[in-house]
Amino acid sequence: MPSQNPRINVVLNNLLYQDVRLLAEKDNVSLSAKVRDLIKEALEIQEDIALSGFAKKREESWDNSKALSHDDVWS
Repeated sequence: MPSQNPRINVVLNNLLYQDVRLLAEKDNVSLSAKVRDLIKEALEIQEDIALSGFAKKREESWDNSKALSHDDVWS
């Protein structure tokens, strides 16, 4: 039964293809599954980078004098 998931065709140079093939063999998964997992990992890294930038901006604007203490929040 054909998959209903969207597909992407990608052209790789030989060295990159061999690297992905070796990773897939090492993990005993198909090339398709390995590429999917590598893309998911890359997207998670990009998300972490974006969130880190957001957190850095918030940290730079932090004003301790305006912060609520634990007791202020939970009392």
